[in-house]
Amino acid sequence: MFSPADQQHMAEALRLAERGLFSTSPNPRVGCVLVRDGQVVGTGWHEKTGEAHAEVLALRAADARARGATAYVTLEPCSHHGRTPPCIDALIGAGIARVVAAMQDPNPRVAGSGFERLRAAGIQVESGLMEDEARELNIGFIARMSRGRPWVRMKIAASLDGRTALANGQSQWITGAEARRDGHAWRARACAILTGIGTVRDDDPRLDVREVETPRQPLKVVVDSRLQMPLSAKLLARGKVLVAAAVDDQAAIGALRDKGADVLLLPNAQGKVNLMDLMRELGRREINEVHVEAGTKLNGSLLRENLVDELLLYLAPCILGADARGMFDLPELADLAQKRLVQFGGVQTIGSDIRIISKVLN
Repeated sequence: MFSPADQQHMAEALRLAERGLFSTSPNPRVGCVLVRDGQVVGTGWHEKTGEAHAEVLALRAADARARGATAYVTLEPCSHHGRTPPCIDALIGAGIARVVAAMQDPNPRVAGSGFERLRAAGIQVESGLMEDEARELNIGFIARMSRGRPWVRMKIAASLDGRTALANGQSQWITGAEARRDGHAWRARACAILTGIGTVRDDDPRLDVREVETPRQPLKVVVDSRLQMPLSAKLLARGKVLVAAAVDDQAAIGALRDKGADVLLLPNAQGKVNLMDLMRELGRREINEVHVEAGTKLNGSLLRENLVDELLLYLAPCILGADARGMFDLPELADLAQKRLVQFGGVQTIGSDIRIISKVLN
């Protein structure tokens, strides 16, 4: 169905789309390559929300050479008016002859209607080329559009025996500088970084991106059921902060708001923060990817409530022993049939550490 040339041009479109890894949210990362008579005549990638989409930029670069060309695009062209006009109108107006898309847009406002209108205009449309790669690139956007909440990626730095901190809470630093720098790149691609009040008290993190260049800082989210956030916490010093709480303490809420934080009350029946409601609220706020850097209690709670999609695990070449803290605070299993399953993805050496990426299956 697809030729080697099709594969080559879609691979280039995906590389272009990846250039928006840190900047396009809440929009998807999209790249476009225009080819006529075997020659690339225009390229583009979506750089920032509210600015021109990949197809429009590629058409501008191609100008009159776009007529009769094939457009390779990593996502179905949009068919609705949002912050910018529909891309299909620009493609039709430019005289594009064929559109090859990696995947259909999961946005219910599009979801195949872009393809339909292109076909109605006499344009040949094919979809599904390198779809797995395209889905991985926009995994958070797809999650938010299909289920109403973000993709949750949990980052854990641990010793070889799976320990994340000493019994006294000391954890800086188990992994090396290269792994920490890599972790900041994953922070940068996320829309929000989530932690718990225990981590704030133990480590006083800034929860920002420092080790890589980024055009924007993610939202910082703290699960703080009893509103115990120290007003001196470093993460309150700069950037947007959302505190999810379970108690209506107006004095504490007022003090946090005076520091510039947004406070959200989401109690569950146990007097803790309702984590599912928090994720749904983040989805409503157009958060595509959540990067979790928390302690064993919050890690365990998120896993128990089936809110973790992916694990980003860094294993250091050291052993901390049985008394050190583990990765997850989970109840004891009575049978191995109750174990949680993951699917290993990429395994890579980062400096002196090993990085394992895996999807949580159940």
